[in-house]
Amino acid sequence: MAVPLPSAALCGVRSGRRSARPTDISLPREKLLRAKEIKARKKILRENRQNAEMERAARLRTALIPLDEVRAEWEKSSGPFHKQRVAEHCAVFRDLFRGATFTPWVTLRVEYSQEDEHVVPVYYGNMVTPSEASSPPAVSYEADKGSLWTLLLTNPGNDMQSGKEICHYLPPFPTMGTGYHRFIFLLFKQDRRIDSSEDVRPTLCHRLKLRTLSSFDLYRKHEDAMTPAGLAFQQCQWDSCVSWVSHQLLNMREPMFEFARPPVYHPPQVKFPRHQPLRYLDRYRDSKEPTYGIY
Repeated sequence: MAVPLPSAALCGVRSGRRSARPTDISLPREKLLRAKEIKARKKILRENRQNAEMERAARLRTALIPLDEVRAEWEKSSGPFHKQRVAEHCAVFRDLFRGATFTPWVTLRVEYSQEDEHVVPVYYGNMVTPSEASSPPAVSYEADKGSLWTLLLTNPGNDMQSGKEICHYLPPFPTMGTGYHRFIFLLFKQDRRIDSSEDVRPTLCHRLKLRTLSSFDLYRKHEDAMTPAGLAFQQCQWDSCVSWVSHQLLNMREPMFEFARPPVYHPPQVKFPRHQPLRYLDRYRDSKEPTYGIY
């Protein structure tokens, strides 16, 4: 069941004092006893030391590490906590839940298919270009049969609930000159069905005003029925595909931003500059002609 978000806790203040820890809105999970976990690891180490073939392969540097098994074990043990720390570092929880945090216990796999039959995965902050993300991604996760889930892609505003599309997919369009943008996939576990009739957008909706959706307001509206369980996010910056999205899909002029550098500041010129470099006077010349070779 979801943990309610008190307004004071979201702002980091509780009963007139600053809250030491953010509100945890994670899925409830049975805690594994640390002593039991250490005992199981020691048992594996003893078995490995007694394995003569493994010892010989390690000594000869021919041992092969099953990376798929390692990743599967990481996903079950320390992986969710690592993902949570990366998301905190990238200010994901600060911007989406106003300081509240959660541990992504459910592994969320997101992949963009490309024309040359390879896929571009979304991990936890890796770079994905707008061209690679031009088509809707394939999303998968483990779930019990009959369970209900909500998938939310924050920046483009793609929300799918129990197979029902609330708003269709729109490729990322980070504006030129605005740097890197985060595109975050959030997976919520539902305790029951949610009435999403108020949030349904028209088919092929390309009006940005209608597509605007606050993930925080959506969660506050349904926090009694859904709990954040999975997380994956990518970083994206401008490429030529953004121009096509702006002109063909959004039917608008493409906005562009440039950094206006302030003029270089020089302190007022002094009549007798002491301990100054030889080219001190070049800072105050009216002419922009190069002075190389004069001195």
